[in-house]
Amino acid sequence: MRIIFIVFLFLIITVIHNPVWSKIPAEIQRLIDTGEFSAAQKLLRFEIATNSAISDDIRLEMEFEIERLDRIKLDFTQTRNDIIPYIQQFIPEVSSNDLTQWENEKSLEAMRIDGEKKYFKYAPNNLFRINKLANARKIAVEKLTQQQPLEQTGFTYEKYLADIVAEAKDSKKLYFSPKKFRITYTLTVKPDVVPSDKVIRCWLPFPREIDELQTGIKIITTDPDFYLLAGNQNFLQRTIYFEKKAIRGTSTQFKLVFEMVRQARYEVIEPDRIKTYQNLEKMSPYLVERPPHIVFTDDLRKLAESIVGLEKNPYLKAKKIFKWVDNNIPWASAREYSTIENLSHYAFENKHGDCGIQTMLFMTLCRIAGIPTKWQSGFTLEPNGENMHDWAEMYFEPYGWLPVDASYGIRNSKIEAVQWFCFGNTDAYRWIVNDDYSQSLFPAKMFPRSETIDFQRGEVEWEGGNLYFDKWNWNFEIEYLK
Repeated sequence: MRIIFIVFLFLIITVIHNPVWSKIPAEIQRLIDTGEFSAAQKLLRFEIATNSAISDDIRLEMEFEIERLDRIKLDFTQTRNDIIPYIQQFIPEVSSNDLTQWENEKSLEAMRIDGEKKYFKYAPNNLFRINKLANARKIAVEKLTQQQPLEQTGFTYEKYLADIVAEAKDSKKLYFSPKKFRITYTLTVKPDVVPSDKVIRCWLPFPREIDELQTGIKIITTDPDFYLLAGNQNFLQRTIYFEKKAIRGTSTQFKLVFEMVRQARYEVIEPDRIKTYQNLEKMSPYLVERPPHIVFTDDLRKLAESIVGLEKNPYLKAKKIFKWVDNNIPWASAREYSTIENLSHYAFENKHGDCGIQTMLFMTLCRIAGIPTKWQSGFTLEPNGENMHDWAEMYFEPYGWLPVDASYGIRNSKIEAVQWFCFGNTDAYRWIVNDDYSQSLFPAKMFPRSETIDFQRGEVEWEGGNLYFDKWNWNFEIEYLK
């Protein structure tokens, strides 16, 4: 009875998924903008404690802003002395002027926090992903220090795609080459972050059932035994929910083991067959702005127009946008999404981003150009390449919704069908959890989420508040079944 009551209680609670970012008092916002985080947090707490006139939604936003600033501090932990040794491995003569130039170019991510310049914890690694000259230096050094070229063995993605393309031509089917996976997913809350005997609530990712593409989903075992499973149709970010009591001095583990079958999908798209959209009203949710992350700013409107030019065919317009993102927005490790006010604008301004940031920019530019797009995400399950991953879907008549992976981009292959595989097709090494972003979880969370956009690693809370990512660990293991 207790868990049923909690479910009912959770379902009537409204939580913030994406802060509005506009209700913070101007004087506090100025402190935030200038990096005076501690002073801003102090004033926010004072405002919450003393101003009885503020509405509940503004109070919740202020409380989240206090937490958001703490989250930024966890991402920006490196000092100049911390990042220099790594950079010097490849650029021994690195100078202060180099750092300043890279910061101005957005190749080296830094911000001033409470009077001290702090670098993003992955900034040194990202420098060599974002900056072409720095990347060339790194490659040259690695060639000199490498005794002999590393021989590529085992699974290679381009070879796999070539096999898929060949098999698709022989099979004459849209879906083929099924793969069966057994996945063990664990989330472990660190000892004593929750008082003993208090209930920890946990949401883990669960696969969506998608006709032909992702099927055969079967729960093998769970720990604890009792769980609540989100419906496949009603919850576009699908979860499995557990509860456990904390025990003093002991970590608390939640575990899910399941099996599923995935197929690849491949279709040759003929641009001449693309029709004008017949039902724009039905497509309207996928064509409009969706603040705060899909906003048609003047900058993005101009960018979309410059990319698309005079092209009228929706498929070819999307292909141009896909190519532009691939050429101009390199992949780099990203800050936590909950700390970024607008993902698509962040990608435009910083000229880099991880898969979700690249995807959000692609979606926004496509919508500006009149092409329906929607979010999809979960995990990649490739051998030695398993990880969280985000991509999208785009809609063309008469083909319907087609997958598109702006992060995987144009592949390095001599075969054109392989080069453009990720524009309209998908491999079998995927685990789809989400068909949208920033959606309600089941049961509803009482406190703001650690990840306000995506849902992959999981979410954890107790009656005292949300447990952020630094309070727990996650892991998943894949068994490739016949």
